Amino acid sequence: MKLDNYIIFQDEDVVAVNKPAGVLTVPDREGNISLKNHLKNAFGEIYTVHRLDKETSGVVVFAKNESAHKQLSLLFEGREVEKFYVGLVLGKPADESGSIDAPIMEHPVKRGSMVVNKKGKASLTDYAVLETFRFYSWLQFQLHTGRTHQIRVHMKYIGHPIVCDDLYGDGKPVLISSLKKNYNLSKKEDDERPILSRLALHSWKLHFKMNEKEYQLEAEIPKDLRALLQQLRKNNT
Repeated sequence: MKLDNYIIFQDEDVVAVNKPAGVLTVPDREGNISLKNHLKNAFGEIYTVHRLDKETSGVVVFAKNESAHKQLSLLFEGREVEKFYVGLVLGKPADESGSIDAPIMEHPVKRGSMVVNKKGKASLTDYAVLETFRFYSWLQFQLHTGRTHQIRVHMKYIGHPIVCDDLYGDGKPVLISSLKKNYNLSKKEDDERPILSRLALHSWKLHFKMNEKEYQLEAEIPKDLRALLQQLRKNNT
């Protein structure tokens, strides 16, 4: 990836990137190339502050020095960072807005997944419905805690999983034929190409204050999600 195309902001302390879907934030156990690898190649030492799931796009911030890393880590741990996401969910929530206050823990059997359980850690997600369509809704989320897969787990919990979520939803891609009532595949389109086949979740904004400086970081919604929204609006009848 050409890093310059994805850097949103940088100064002497931080670098913020609009991470593409499908790219790891940090290397995994197999040592696969990640966003952090690209940043280290460009800037030298880079410090991880938080991370996004591989299939989630959007703003992620790294520290450029130990002092900034310590400060940012404390801000995240102290819930002093405002974190906003947008995403497409299945169905339409009963309420236009609400808060999901449900503790989350690791699934006792399914490795790598999380579950709502009273023994889990406190987890709070606010949501607001921005647009509704026939089968889907476009939502804004604000995270007040930072649990693994928090939005995904909470949306499954209230019965509206994130679209294309193969861990907490049905994992089915979005096809143009499912949106258009009288859509017919041409003979050349025996295998229809999905409009979206990755997790429909985007880290949109991060707001925080450090060293008397206000940081308001925003990651543009990527082309695949914009194209999907355009199709949903065209075929919302």
